[in-house]
Amino acid sequence: MKIGIPKEIKTLEGRVGLVPAACGDLVQAGHEVYVQASAGEKSGFSDDAFEAVGARIVPDAESLYGSAELIVKVKEPVAGDLKHLKSHHLLFCYLHLAAEPELTRQLLEIGLTGVAFETVEEADGSLPLLAPMSNIAGRIGIQVATHLLHQPAGGKGILLGGLPAAHRGHVVVLGAGAAGGNSARLAASAGARVTVFDRRQDRLEQMMQIGANVTTLYPYVDTVADFVAQADIVVGAVLVTGARAPHVVTAQMVSAMEPGSVIVDISVDQGGCVETTRPTTYAEPTYSVDGVTHFAVTNMPGAVPRTASHALSAAVLPYAQRMARKDWEDNPSLARGINVRDGKLVHPALA
Repeated sequence: MKIGIPKEIKTLEGRVGLVPAACGDLVQAGHEVYVQASAGEKSGFSDDAFEAVGARIVPDAESLYGSAELIVKVKEPVAGDLKHLKSHHLLFCYLHLAAEPELTRQLLEIGLTGVAFETVEEADGSLPLLAPMSNIAGRIGIQVATHLLHQPAGGKGILLGGLPAAHRGHVVVLGAGAAGGNSARLAASAGARVTVFDRRQDRLEQMMQIGANVTTLYPYVDTVADFVAQADIVVGAVLVTGARAPHVVTAQMVSAMEPGSVIVDISVDQGGCVETTRPTTYAEPTYSVDGVTHFAVTNMPGAVPRTASHALSAAVLPYAQRMARKDWEDNPSLARGINVRDGKLVHPALA
């Protein structure tokens, strides 16, 4: 199959769909791999590195999309990508269509087949292509929020881990999956007081094992409201596979928080689990509502493209290899990942 790796053009996005070593495996398997010039530059991979493993460098997006059948990229297509996509393309990337009705309409009009990384689901319910980026986003969320608590950044002026004679910062994490779990672990390791909410008892037990400074609770509405009002940092990491995230934190809850507090909504790709969330980019990553700083960048792992590209490529390659076969839809995990096909919504959470 002819496989294309385009250059990402979302604002300040530096990741690349497959690293050179992964492209080399595809070439050795007999596939033709096309890489857009400088696609891997921000991730630390030169065009020469791709050519060294047998990939072909093409000068621009038009050439890339015109040469390839299977398109392996990172983020959802934006205007510069959409004009090149055709009905014969098999698109494999993060799509997050539940929060993007206009993009959904455009993909349906094109008539292509779109398989979303975030809805490729194994039989046990795990999401192998979402997990590595969720791990990164969970850590970035705490790193950024820790800085946003600093007074020069508009925060309360709190050192997250506290000191003798000074209070620890309080971090509330909503959702104990990959993203929320990583946020909780990093916040706890910094010495913060951490409260984690989740509906699943097994996840609450896992979070309790992090340390004595971690409390785990069921997300009763009133309990969430009480703890959000006390929090210095709130991390939203609620996920319903393929569907829009529910609003767990209301605008009223946000208004009850102290000025200078911070909200990081990792669920923003799926619409956000905080009612006051709106998508941002790394060009303008934050905004304030009722004195509370919101960080809701839709491509948080894009800040560490070298790390993220290695992690993502390792997860994506086995599935890309399977999609390069004519019978790829016989794979149940990939079949569950199909969002759109032939102008129709396929994934049940979208349909």
